Amino acid sequence: MRRLIRSALFVPASKPRAIEKAAHVGADLLILDLEDAVGPDEKDEARARVADALDSWSASGAIRAVRVNGPDTAWNAADMRESARADAIVLPKVNQVGDLHAARSALSTHGTSIPIWAMIETPLGVMNLNGIASATGTGLAGLIAGTNDLAKELRCTAEQARLALVPHLAAIVCAARARGLYALDGVYNQFRDPKGFRAEAEQGRTLGFDGKTLIHPGQVDLAHLYFGPTSAELERAARIVAAFADPENAGKGVISLDGDMVERLHLDAARALLSAAGDNDA
Repeated sequence: MRRLIRSALFVPASKPRAIEKAAHVGADLLILDLEDAVGPDEKDEARARVADALDSWSASGAIRAVRVNGPDTAWNAADMRESARADAIVLPKVNQVGDLHAARSALSTHGTSIPIWAMIETPLGVMNLNGIASATGTGLAGLIAGTNDLAKELRCTAEQARLALVPHLAAIVCAARARGLYALDGVYNQFRDPKGFRAEAEQGRTLGFDGKTLIHPGQVDLAHLYFGPTSAELERAARIVAAFADPENAGKGVISLDGDMVERLHLDAARALLSAAGDNDA
């Protein structure tokens, strides 16, 4: 059953203390970052920490991923080799479907079929969303909005409630939903601003994102609060399941519940929500 991924914490591979702390923050997805968070002179040393970091996260309950450097860099081949033991790979700046096939081929040479998460953070990536999301045989698991780089490349601002980015964020969600993929919102940079985080997280959930990428452990609980199902949503889901289970409603495609018309598609969604919430609580 599809699990909830509300929080995806980027952890700099160049910072041992951050790696150690990440094991205990309760994030749904931990991303060991070999790319943006690591300077050129630190790349080799950071890569050498991959195996130990993955081991230290083994009991965390999180999906353990590594964000590698892009295929156009001198570090990519070594990153892919050292990351083969991870639960997933995060591929930056995916511009076209060929980037996914190349990554899949590289991982296969190291004997792994782990999923790939594609970061959409360039105008070309946005323009090619349909092909990227539709890529078969690549093991694509989800799309991640790389809002900082996307805003930079578009020469727009992320201010004013991300007005300039909203159409592109919605396109990422639409592409992901069309192919049954996860969709994660971009990071919120002001990690000491919980009010601003809430506004952006609520916007992301309104757009349809499953969760949010994070840059600080203090944002994990907030992401779970704003992207996780509320008690009211869980109660409503349980009532829908119970209503369809009533013998009086046996075989019905549509029933009335609390003044609303509820269809079996709502039943499917309710069951999925309850199951996913249960899996994450386990």
